[in-house]
Order: sequence, then structure tokens, then C-alpha cells
Amino acid sequence: MSAKQRAAEAAIRHVKSGMTVGLGTGSTAKLFIAALGAEMAAGRITDIRGVATSVRSDEQARALGITVIDLADAGHCDVTVDGADEVDPHLNLIKGLGGALLREKIIAENTKKMVVVVDDSKIVPHLGAKSPVPVEVVEFSHEISRRYLESLGCTVTMRMDDHGNPYITDNGNRIYDCRFDRIIDPIALDHAIKAKAGIVETGLFVGIASVIVVAGESGVREMVRDQ
Repeated sequence: MSAKQRAAEAAIRHVKSGMTVGLGTGSTAKLFIAALGAEMAAGRITDIRGVATSVRSDEQARALGITVIDLADAGHCDVTVDGADEVDPHLNLIKGLGGALLREKIIAENTKKMVVVVDDSKIVPHLGAKSPVPVEVVEFSHEISRRYLESLGCTVTMRMDDHGNPYITDNGNRIYDCRFDRIIDPIALDHAIKAKAGIVETGLFVGIASVIVVAGESGVREMVRDQ
């Protein structure tokens, strides 16, 4: 069993019958949705309503018999389980390499408890150590957004899809991946990136995650945010 699989299955303990559950996007979140579907099929967890962070997660959940509703109808999620591309010692995250950062952040900010599932390769001493920061921008004059992002001192690359075309999000926007040498103050950087019209959201998730479920060779452990 892979580390991602172990982390995804371990996160199930944070889900109880009757909950509204935010369903993340990406390879590890996909494993969690599959594990949740199996628990429901076995009758160990019942009466779950899912709120999907992407079309892909919505389709997977429905195929497994999980009821999916809109966040507006739910009001909030009791728990959201999602992956991350980086996790720093303060439980701040970089997310969005799966392309769903905007919906992921909307749902994460409207959930009581965000549980992040990762393997130990995603734990870093500081954000930006391995991953670029994905930034979602509107299609209109997106080149202007690119120039602004470059002015912040990063290397900017437009996200492309598997066919070599510009990647388009579920919201009809583009993504620029921004490589910073070292992110000292993720809050300040998040605010600076979003200071220009046309930039929709960043993959910096600061102060949002409650629990990090980390799987590695020595087993599964949890990092918990101080309350």
C-alpha cells in the first residue's frame, strides 16, 4: 500500500455519519473519496453529503453513491479532506497543482475542520522549497497578470494541459505557476499577488488547515494546529 493510500484511509477517522464533507481534488484526495465510498458501501458511515472541489471529484463521488450538493445549499462543511503540494512547519500549504485551487480554497474557508492528507515528501522547511505557487487568473488580458507576477520576483510559467494547450480551470480561467526562491511571509505574498485586478486566487493556504495526516515509511502521524 502506498503512503498516499495509507494517509487517505487514515483520514476516514475524521468523518462521522451525518456530516457534510468537502471532497478535495488530486491524487491523494481521489484515494480518500474512494475510501469514503467503500466505508459507505459497507454501512460503516451513513448519511454523508459531499461538497466537491472540482468536476472530477463530483463525478467520482456520484459514481460511488455519495450524495453531492452545492456549498451554497450546505452553508458549510463539517470537515474537508484534501491533499497538498507542500506543508510547512506552521501547517501552511501550497495547493493547486491539480488545478482546483479556487474552489478548494472557497470550500476550505467554509469548513469547520480541514484535514490534509499527504505523504512525507510534501513536508518542507518553508513554502516554495519544492513547489511553485499556482495562481489562477482570468482569461482577459492574462498577459498583464503574468507581467505583474514577474514583477514580484518569481519565475512564471503558464500551466499547459496534456495536449499542449493552455490549462483551463473549471471556472474558465488560466493558471500561472510562480516559482519563488523562498517564501518568508506567505500571508504578505498572498496579499501582494492578489493586489491586481484579474488575479483571482493563489495556491497559498495560510492558517486554514487544522490537521495534517502524514504517511511515511515509519507509519502515519498527525500534525495538529494549536488552538
